[in-house]
Amino acid sequence: MLTDRADLHAASGVRWLWLSLAIIVADQATKAAMLATFQPGEVRPFTAFFSLVLTFNTGAAFSFLADADGWQRWFFAAIAIAAAVVIAWLLRRGGSRLYCAGLALIAGGALGNLWDRLAIGKVVDFLLFHYAGWFYPAFNVADSAITIGAGLIIVDSFRQRRTDDPRGAIKGS
Repeated sequence: MLTDRADLHAASGVRWLWLSLAIIVADQATKAAMLATFQPGEVRPFTAFFSLVLTFNTGAAFSFLADADGWQRWFFAAIAIAAAVVIAWLLRRGGSRLYCAGLALIAGGALGNLWDRLAIGKVVDFLLFHYAGWFYPAFNVADSAITIGAGLIIVDSFRQRRTDDPRGAIKGS
């Protein structure tokens, strides 16, 4: 039974881990479908600006360090694990819905891509937006979750905070 405010915060934070798990499952299911259906480099256009393509990234965002000698696999894996631990701790502390959802999305995305790095040594990417010869780098569900999560945290940082003081609200933390 929850007995104090800290226990309530911990319980509310832990429920957000279900969102992280949902992102991991969706990410891995879509990647498995792409691996089962496409050959590496195969492109299937859906609209004039969107295609599916099976590609791999050994680096980080925008293929940062993709040409390194392989050490980056373990470096990025360590960063993802550290981020997930810190996020789990932050979720235990609680916060607004936007903040917790953002953290949960980032954790789910980081762990989805971590799975790829550990299992196959590279991240599976397949969503490709393009227009008139311009191509945005291919990405996946995990990358989308990380981006949306970061956006939610940024939006949350601009929201007005109320204190426990009934006299009003203050801006800031």
